Amino acid sequence: MSQDSAEPHPSDLKKLTPSLNMSTPGRPPSILNLDVLFDNPVFAGGIGLAGLGAAAAIARRSVIQGASLVKRRLLVDLEISKQDDSYQWILAWLSLPRPSGGVISSSLTRIHHLSMKTTSRAAANGPSHAHFFLQPGYGRHIVRHGNAFIQVNREKQSSANMSTGEPHETVTLTTLYAHRHVFEDIFAEAHQLAASAQEGKTIMYSSRGMDWVPFGDARRKRPLNSVILDEGIKERIVEDVKDFIGRQQWYVDRGIPYRRGYLLYGPPGSGKSSFIQALAGELDFGVSIINLSERGITDDKLAHLLRKLPPRTILLLEDADAAFRNRQQVDADGYSGGTVTFSGLLNALDGVAAGEERIAFLTTNHIERLDEALIRPGRVDMTVRIGEATRYQAAQMWDRFYGDIDVDGAGRERFLQKLEALGLVANASGERSGTFRTSTAAIQGLFLFNKGDMDGAVEMAEGLIPRKYEPEPSAADVGQRVPT
Repeated sequence: MSQDSAEPHPSDLKKLTPSLNMSTPGRPPSILNLDVLFDNPVFAGGIGLAGLGAAAAIARRSVIQGASLVKRRLLVDLEISKQDDSYQWILAWLSLPRPSGGVISSSLTRIHHLSMKTTSRAAANGPSHAHFFLQPGYGRHIVRHGNAFIQVNREKQSSANMSTGEPHETVTLTTLYAHRHVFEDIFAEAHQLAASAQEGKTIMYSSRGMDWVPFGDARRKRPLNSVILDEGIKERIVEDVKDFIGRQQWYVDRGIPYRRGYLLYGPPGSGKSSFIQALAGELDFGVSIINLSERGITDDKLAHLLRKLPPRTILLLEDADAAFRNRQQVDADGYSGGTVTFSGLLNALDGVAAGEERIAFLTTNHIERLDEALIRPGRVDMTVRIGEATRYQAAQMWDRFYGDIDVDGAGRERFLQKLEALGLVANASGERSGTFRTSTAAIQGLFLFNKGDMDGAVEMAEGLIPRKYEPEPSAADVGQRVPT
């Protein structure tokens, strides 16, 4: 055996490592201390738990990342905000029952939380009727549409609308990426249901904050022939509006802003607002209403609302003369009052930032308060007076209420002669025997009070005389009414 392969002498190790504890020959003390630590069950258990915890954390992170990757690759999300029109469509689509065997083949499963939507309608005779709709509440639900399962997650956000204070809401639809085309079918069915629910009705919009919202439930369309205007007036306006709707490209080709304005003026109760509602039903439009005399309708708000008009709606600006009552100058601090000003109305109608594709109707009871700057073409293209009831209107309204029982028209002639004798309408030759005036609303009220009783309507025709024209009761009459 060579000298190099011989075992080292302990004295040599002691020289090389003088600081080592040689209590155990051939074993460094540091190794010995580690063995002692690992032999300690408390230390070994801590190391094991720490290792298990680290491994679990790594595994959990890997699972989350893997699930996220799988979700991105296999699932597709569609988020719908409450501000979007389709939000209410989807909720209505989820709440309505699905007929078996029909086109709509969806069903709700695993619904553990519902929300209630109630609508009430007054009945003609008896108590009002209430309709209840159950729709998915906030949380997660499962919808089956055909062969696709869709998770519906409706949640309320922590942020809120600054103008109304209502919290933001979202509905998220999640399905397999392979079934992503099912969303097209869902939205098509939801839109079809919404359209069928509004069929035959006119949606009325009002301003809430800086947005347009439906004003109550949609109203049943009012037939155009139910509004009796003087001869030729209704037909002329309807023809002009329809001609405008069919000539959009004509305006574009000539660089003319595609908007048209109408001014209807006359005494209260003459049928201005009723005609606009009936016209909207005839055109299948909605009506967006702004009362210019309402507090809070400022210049900026009016301009903003006119730029954000709902599609296919008629703009109705009531009490147009209110802007002329507020022609005050802007204060030093820039405040221009609580209502719209004259200049603000003009700028909103045809200013640089005014919107297009608009049909606007302005109404007023006091045209003498309006300025020529408003009535010029471009702002108001047609001005029509809808005044007191005429002989023609009274006859048309009589036929509408009593035509089925007054077959020969004798009752109508007696009623018209009574109105002529009272000086409420002119005779067939256009001559009027008095200065009294009455409105179509008053005549309709008389007919409604005497449903089916045309003789009673004739006898009570004196009640159509406006009260301000009635003579003051004498002292003798008053004395007879006072009990002794």
